[in-house]
Amino acid sequence: MSNTSDAVIANTSSGPVRGRAIDGVARYLGIPYAAPPVGDLRFLAPQPHAIWDEPREASAFGPTAPYQLRDFPILDLTPLVGTGWVKGDEYLNLNIWTPEGSDQAGLPVMVFIHGGAWVGGAGSAPTQDGTRFAQNGVVCVTINYRLGIEGFLPIPGIPTNLGLRDMIAALEWVRDNIAGFGGDPANVTVFGESAGAMSIADLVVSPLARGLFRRAIVQSGHGSMVRSVRTMRKVVQRLAKLLGVSADAAGFRSASVQAGLDAQDVVQAPTSGLDMRGENGRDPAYGLSKFLPVHGDDVIPVPPLQALAKGAGAEVDLLIGTNAEEMNLYFVPTGVKAKLGRLLAWFMLSRTERGALGILQRYGLGRRGVPGGETLTRVLNDLVFRWPARAYAQAHQGRTHFYEMDWRSPALGGELGACHAVEVPFVFNTLDAATGPTGLLGQTPPPQALADSIQKVWIDFARDGSAPWPEYDARSRQVYQLAKGHAETDTDFPIAATWRE
Repeated sequence: MSNTSDAVIANTSSGPVRGRAIDGVARYLGIPYAAPPVGDLRFLAPQPHAIWDEPREASAFGPTAPYQLRDFPILDLTPLVGTGWVKGDEYLNLNIWTPEGSDQAGLPVMVFIHGGAWVGGAGSAPTQDGTRFAQNGVVCVTINYRLGIEGFLPIPGIPTNLGLRDMIAALEWVRDNIAGFGGDPANVTVFGESAGAMSIADLVVSPLARGLFRRAIVQSGHGSMVRSVRTMRKVVQRLAKLLGVSADAAGFRSASVQAGLDAQDVVQAPTSGLDMRGENGRDPAYGLSKFLPVHGDDVIPVPPLQALAKGAGAEVDLLIGTNAEEMNLYFVPTGVKAKLGRLLAWFMLSRTERGALGILQRYGLGRRGVPGGETLTRVLNDLVFRWPARAYAQAHQGRTHFYEMDWRSPALGGELGACHAVEVPFVFNTLDAATGPTGLLGQTPPPQALADSIQKVWIDFARDGSAPWPEYDARSRQVYQLAKGHAETDTDFPIAATWRE
């Protein structure tokens, strides 16, 4: 490639933006979709951005939402979640990659929502570069949204689910502006991974998001990772105590963003002692995050599976899936899978789930040669990701296709396998960003042909809702194995008979 760069101009409802075209792809980076959520606008619903007259420079990524990178052993995950907080007020921004040329119009639009446990991540992370999507005729958008205390803490006196409201504001911006970048506002697919995918599952049933997207791709996500406001108030109280402020809007506004981030780290730690089990005796995040969206407001009036049962989101075509060995990302680098004993496996699960011993026994605990860490990993693969995603797929009354990522990363001696997030660089076709001595995909070059085929599945679905395998239903249970390239009848899950929403 020549890597030539030329300035390009596009118009938005707030004013013109100047991006850069490189080798046939126009990039417009760091465009604000809402006013900066600081000062008097902190802890308010997203507000319209002020108008500008002269072209605004959009050739470099903008600020990110405030977040701090958590230590992660052995692996370098910065290509997936970014390098940490890039400071600046105008962090409610988005990035666009689109085919260059004034003749481009009516292209399918794909809007990506990043993961990060609702406390981290950024739309500018290297694996989320939209160049290859644009080269294949798609307008690709990535967004930032408020995180942690600023976005997902139901503080008395402020709107709930501010991070989800930011996502909705970004999608409204896309609806109103994407035609100016060659996209079709009537053919928008929202896709995301982990917390981003969970958020999309919530938006599918949200009355505030209705009509903003035609299709949804949910990667390692589902609608069961939500909490009641009552349960989340435990986090409000603990954070207020740590910050030395009152547990209300005035108190949290008096605390600095940095102080809030430091307090979040204390609360997020496994040693925090916070019992996040809800009314049903389960912590839907299984300890992975204290910050979740809440139901019972105008964004998520009822838990998503209840809304799906009543027909909510039936008009949205759904592609949903999980990875075969999700929890390996958390339990292999930390040594939990290899070293945890049976008693500790029971103790860890009992902190988040009723009937922990019986569940572990269904997965082999107590049998000769079945170690505790291996059993706990298999249980949480299903409880946290795989089974609730199936429940979401079965409850969705519209068109639904299910996949499984079965390619195994050779990283960490091959033990990392088909772990959480391993599909992201394949979806974006950004394999190089996650390959290397400490990379998620290992040091051996991963299969480029598989990235090409996976991205094609995503693009074809975004273009017209098509998929190369039958729909998922309770009878056929067809799951497309991405690496194998064919559909199979779904696995029987030991937890299925006793799992409850």
